[in-house]
Amino acid sequence: MSRLRQGFELAGVSWRTIRGDRSLAVFPILGGASAVLLTAAFVIPGLLLVTDESLGAAAWSGLVLFAVAAYLAAFAGIFFSVALATCAERSLQGEDTTVREGIATARTRIPQIAGWALVTTTVNLVIRAIEARFEGVGGAIVAALGGLAWALVTFLAVPVIAFEGTGPWATLKRSAGLFRHRWGQQVAGLAATSGVVALIGVLPGAVMIGIGVVVLPAAGGIVLIALGALLVIIASVIASTLSQILAVALYRFAADGIAVGPFTEAQLQSVIRTRRAPRFGRRTGEPT
Repeated sequence: MSRLRQGFELAGVSWRTIRGDRSLAVFPILGGASAVLLTAAFVIPGLLLVTDESLGAAAWSGLVLFAVAAYLAAFAGIFFSVALATCAERSLQGEDTTVREGIATARTRIPQIAGWALVTTTVNLVIRAIEARFEGVGGAIVAALGGLAWALVTFLAVPVIAFEGTGPWATLKRSAGLFRHRWGQQVAGLAATSGVVALIGVLPGAVMIGIGVVVLPAAGGIVLIALGALLVIIASVIASTLSQILAVALYRFAADGIAVGPFTEAQLQSVIRTRRAPRFGRRTGEPT
């Protein structure tokens, strides 16, 4: 069985977890709505400062507002992801959960969330700066590779914050360490989850939006754009929830060797490569 197919199985188990506790999908919605509102509150006045040439040096204030908006959006996303992770673990263990309980737990991690939001915002801004510095295809490739590498080594960051309460540097080391020693689960699981959502939701939604733009200003075009946007939003919410449930299950298995909920040890073990202890007589330089 290929790793991609194994990942699809994990994504299917995550989906069944959502069906058993649909309140889990509320957290990405709250996170997305909060991020949009916070971003708008700072980006709109920032745009006015940047585009108003008469303000001169005040345009720098607009750039500061953009940075603040990026940080607050990251904070909101991480806050509700931590809330989702805590409820996902309880749901995987067969316990009842509520949105209020998840938010209450996330509040106890606000200092850690604030620190991690600063780290992620800084890294994302650096990646965007690199992309702008190297214009064209080269910049896009460098930015894509940098973003992918960052996403992989920090895939387990939210569960680490939720269950271990570590600071930014310790969170990065812990998440990267689990990734380094348990390679495979992030790649297979994320590829499957993203692929399923893209094929079922995002891709059709994007096609509908494209067709709607072509047929504008006809009323049918407006309807297609609205339906396509709605489909993309729903797919994005589902993708975020699936990924976080999978991250919780993989974190527990990678950290403690425990298969939680409907996930079986065989399913989780099949996508994890543990480092083997060196054998006597192995040639020098052979990987362990």
